[in-house]
Amino acid sequence: MKLFYRPSLLSIIIDLMILILSAVIVLEWFPLTTQTPYEKYDGAGLVYTFAWMLLSYLFGRYKPLHLQKYLKASFRLVYVTTLVFLLAWGISYYFYNGTYSIYVIFTFTTIAFGVYFAFYMLYFALLYAVDYDDEKAKVEPEIRENAQLRPATALDEDSYRELCEAIVQHSGVKVMEALNSRFDLRSGNTLVNFSSGHLDIKAKQNYKYSTIIQLERLNNMRGINTLFCTVNAKLPDNGLMVCCFESKSTRKKRILAKYPPVVNYLFYTIDFVFKRFIPKIFLTRRLYYDITKGKNRILSKTEVLGRLYYCGYEIVNEKKIGKLTYVTARRIKQPEPKTKKSYGPLIKLRRMGKNREIFEVYKMRTMHPYSEYLQAYIYERNSLQEGGKFNKDIRVTTLGRFMRKYWLDELPMIFNLLMGDMKLVGVRPLSAHYFSLYSEELQNLRVKFKPGLLPPFYADMPKTMDEIQASEMKYLRSCEKHGSFTTDVKYLILILRNIFFKKARSA
Repeated sequence: MKLFYRPSLLSIIIDLMILILSAVIVLEWFPLTTQTPYEKYDGAGLVYTFAWMLLSYLFGRYKPLHLQKYLKASFRLVYVTTLVFLLAWGISYYFYNGTYSIYVIFTFTTIAFGVYFAFYMLYFALLYAVDYDDEKAKVEPEIRENAQLRPATALDEDSYRELCEAIVQHSGVKVMEALNSRFDLRSGNTLVNFSSGHLDIKAKQNYKYSTIIQLERLNNMRGINTLFCTVNAKLPDNGLMVCCFESKSTRKKRILAKYPPVVNYLFYTIDFVFKRFIPKIFLTRRLYYDITKGKNRILSKTEVLGRLYYCGYEIVNEKKIGKLTYVTARRIKQPEPKTKKSYGPLIKLRRMGKNREIFEVYKMRTMHPYSEYLQAYIYERNSLQEGGKFNKDIRVTTLGRFMRKYWLDELPMIFNLLMGDMKLVGVRPLSAHYFSLYSEELQNLRVKFKPGLLPPFYADMPKTMDEIQASEMKYLRSCEKHGSFTTDVKYLILILRNIFFKKARSA
């Protein structure tokens, strides 16, 4: 630590203000034996302030705050307050025969520490919230010349045996056997990485490995997208990556089974709030990563698979081994351009509007992060259920299902209604992928009218995809023949009747 530096005037002013505030709180509101507290403690206060500022300077607290890290700044605060308290107590005890109450000194120091600690929390939360990028590595345009697998020498028997032993020690016998049965671990074109960072892989030669196996679970990694993108750049065309993680659902089962009833749900709630909810809130997410370094965080299956698609892969295989899910993914393209992502409660979705113009629909979030990249994946594996929604859609959260059932997620779409992007009654605004599933005739008819908040679905209650298209075609033909206003009034009456009397609910 550099001992001599130019102190920040703002930090000194903030220190003085907090010390004065703490003194006023103690001397005005706390019971004291003296009737003239300010006269008694004015000299002691000056000595205390001098000691505080000297030690603060020596411990580097007066360096510009925006250049400091939250944890380091907090520890410096702890060191200074502890030493100043001990120094003040020692001076009072040995030189003034306890004239100054240890109770007053302790209370003053505690309040000063508490106020400053709260200030640090707020300051760094706001600082990180407006200057935060979970994945700092940016994907530069890459020229992949001759991105074909380069031959490599196979492992000798001793090296192969040591690799298998290392896999067993790190992940267990079952994982080693599963990897051995699916991949050629003897091949020099297979890389097994045990570390939690991406730098070891970044140092490897391009296109040397047809398969890169990442055995450290993703829950312990800070830059998951950075790792995926680094592997993407190293793999040849159609190369494979294997990664593993503990899913949110598996973690829940593990915690609930570990503790007795009632207590287990208390532990699970605390764990979920601290390791899933707090990292997603813009005011606290950077503080979380600063404190935990991203270790042992909660990841949903949807988020991991979505990140893989976002970073240029397609899912080949998923296998549960013990408490971890192992995913094999194939590199198929360059990663998506890096953008600063936000997964707060309010989201904007790109939807097809009138005249094929793309507009943003406002909704409450009901899906896990990165769900937007899994629409084709879910459709290919699960197809559609009654009502036209995806069958067994793992992207939807538990709270999200409740919100969807009672249309709570669609309330922000009222803003689109006020903006003129949508009307009250009309066909659903669809994503580009969902829109492509419709017949060409219905596509051309759909884009002649604005989408609506209340779709004809709730008037006819269709069950299959063909019935949904027939319902929308019937509505749109009526709009062409009788006009939108007359048709919308008729459909509004039918929709309200089904909702209030037949208890129709969102699919």
